[in-house]
Amino acid sequence: MKQRGSGVLLHLTSLPSRCGIGDLGPGAYRFADFLEQARQSHWQLLPLNPTSTAQGNSPYSCDSAFAGNPLLISLDPLLDEGLLVKADLQETPAFPAHRVDYPAVETFKGRLLRLAYERAGPSLDRSPEFRRFAQKQAHWLDDYALFKALKEQRAGAAWTEWPEEHRDRDGAALQKARDQFADRIRREQFLQFLFSKQWQALKRYCNDRRVQIIGDVPIYVQHDSADVWAHREGFKLDPRGRPAALAGVPPDYFSATGQLWGNPVYRWDALKATHYRWWIQRVAHNLAWFDLIRLDHFRGFAAFWEVPAGEQTAVNGRWVEGPGEDFFKTLFRRFHSLPVIAEDLGVITPDVRELMRKYDLPGMKLLIFAFGDDLPTHPYAPHNFTRNCVVYTGTHDNNTIRGWWQKEMQPEELRRLCAYLGRDVTEASIHWEMIRLAFMSVADLAVIPMQDLLGLGEEARMNRPSIANGNWEWRLAPRQLTPALTAKLLQITQLYGRG
Repeated sequence: MKQRGSGVLLHLTSLPSRCGIGDLGPGAYRFADFLEQARQSHWQLLPLNPTSTAQGNSPYSCDSAFAGNPLLISLDPLLDEGLLVKADLQETPAFPAHRVDYPAVETFKGRLLRLAYERAGPSLDRSPEFRRFAQKQAHWLDDYALFKALKEQRAGAAWTEWPEEHRDRDGAALQKARDQFADRIRREQFLQFLFSKQWQALKRYCNDRRVQIIGDVPIYVQHDSADVWAHREGFKLDPRGRPAALAGVPPDYFSATGQLWGNPVYRWDALKATHYRWWIQRVAHNLAWFDLIRLDHFRGFAAFWEVPAGEQTAVNGRWVEGPGEDFFKTLFRRFHSLPVIAEDLGVITPDVRELMRKYDLPGMKLLIFAFGDDLPTHPYAPHNFTRNCVVYTGTHDNNTIRGWWQKEMQPEELRRLCAYLGRDVTEASIHWEMIRLAFMSVADLAVIPMQDLLGLGEEARMNRPSIANGNWEWRLAPRQLTPALTAKLLQITQLYGRG
C-alpha cells in the first residue's frame, strides 16, 4: 500500500466458466494472466463465504465467516483427480452466458460435488493432507459442519427453531448428532478442503505474477449462522438466541428511515473479556486467504447504530460506542503488520478519522460521488486526496459509470466534470475519463470495477442495495478480455507510474 499500484474489482462469480458461475477454475487463471499482462498489482474480490438463494445470493449474508463457498469449487481439477469423469458433465445445462442462475447452479454443482465426495470417501481416511486440514481448521470447521448437518435435518429452519438441546448446544446432544450425521459432517469437511486447496493454488498463481489479492470482511455476520450459534456470548441475543438488537445505519440524505440490516450487533464487552479471540481468529483466517483485507463498515468499530429488535425501520436506533482503539491495539499486537483498507464511506465522524490516523489505515475515495455542488471541498475530489488511500470509480453497490451517465448524472454534475477535466465528455468516453482521473491521482492504489473498464451500462450493475433479488448475477464473457483492452489498461497504468 506504500507503493503506487492499480487493480481491478471483479468477484469470482463473475468470471467466465462452463458451469454457470465463475469459480476457481481456468477462467480465474486466465483473468490472473490478464492482470499480469496489464501490469496490475491487485485483484479485489467480494467475500468468498457461502451464499444462499434464501439470502438473495449475497456474499455479505453468509452462514459462516470462515467457510468457503462450495459453488466456487471448480470441477476441472476434480476431473484431473478422477473424482469426476467426463461423462458426469455430459448433461451440463445451457446456463446463461451473462448472468448467474443460482438455483440452477446449486442443483447442478451440488449433485456433482456429492458424487465427487462419494468417490473420494474411501481415500479420505488415508489422506494426510485432508486430516491436516480438518485438524488445523477444527476451531471453526467442526461447528460449521455440524451446523450444516442439523440445518439440513430441520429442512433449513433457523437454529433458533431447532430443538432446545441443539439450539442451546447441550454437549451430550451435540455428540449424539455428530455420531448420527458423521457422513454429512465429513462431506462438508471435504467440500471445505476442496475449496481451500483450489483457493490457495489460485492465490499462489496470482502472487507468483506479483498480483496481490484484496479480500472483503463484512463487519457483521448473519444471525442464522454457525458463528452466532456457536458463539452466542459475543452477540446481543435474548435467552432463546433471537437478536435483542439489530445493526443498521440511521436516517440520512439517502433514506428517511435509515437502513435496518437485520444482523445482530456484537457484545463488545464480552468479546473484550476474551481478548477478542473470535475476531483474532477471523482476521487470521482472512489474512491466510488474502494479501490485504477491506474492513467493511469500518465506522462501526468506533460507534455503531443499534436498533431494538422488533422495529420495522432504523429510525428508533441509537449510537453505541464500539471497541475502538482497544480492539485495534489488540489486533496490531497480535499481527504486528495489519494490511487493512478501511471502508470509510458515508458520514464519517472525527473519532473514526482519528482511529484511521492512529493506525495509518488507508480509506476509500469514490469518484462517482465527487462532482456535486461541493466539489471544491469534497473528500472524493482528486485534488483533496492524500497518498494513503484507495480510489475507485465506484464499487459493487453503485451503478456503473456509464449507467450513472445514462440514468443518474445531473446536468450540473456533467458541467462540473467537464470543467474539472477541461474538456467535454461523452457517453462513449466517460468511463475512461474517470479511470484516468483515478490513475493520475496521488492515491497509492487505484481499483477499477471490471464493468467500468469495459464501459458497460446499468445492465452490468452488481448490486442494488434497496432490491432484495436479482443481484450478484453479472458475468464477464471470455471475448470481453481483448488484447486491445489489455493494451489500453497497460498504457494508462505505465503512464501514471502504477505498473
